[in-house]
Amino acid sequence: MSNQGSTNVRIYSRYAREAVTMLGNLIRIHRIERKLSVQALAERVGISRDMMQRIEQGDPRCGIGLVVEAAAIVGVPLFDAENSHTLTMHIKEQEEKLRLLPKAIHQKRTVVKDDF
Repeated sequence: MSNQGSTNVRIYSRYAREAVTMLGNLIRIHRIERKLSVQALAERVGISRDMMQRIEQGDPRCGIGLVVEAAAIVGVPLFDAENSHTLTMHIKEQEEKLRLLPKAIHQKRTVVKDDF
């Protein structure tokens, strides 16, 4: 069986593409300002040089944990990262809100009555 002509290409919104491009640019700017090579930052994050370059180029397929770790290492401020107490507080507030929200969302299914 051949897969010719069928490709599963993920399409990202313009906002998502621009956001990851901006974050990649910020990581690159902060890396250069700290006089770190791509290889040196990649080693600190624990990834390959190629993956680090993809992060800096704004590839939306990169794992979010890797991107956030790279940003943290070079000092890109995310979520008021300077104040870890504030992050902890926000996480606790979000967890409380999540406890109050339903565990799952079920869509109502309409029953078609076709027994005329």
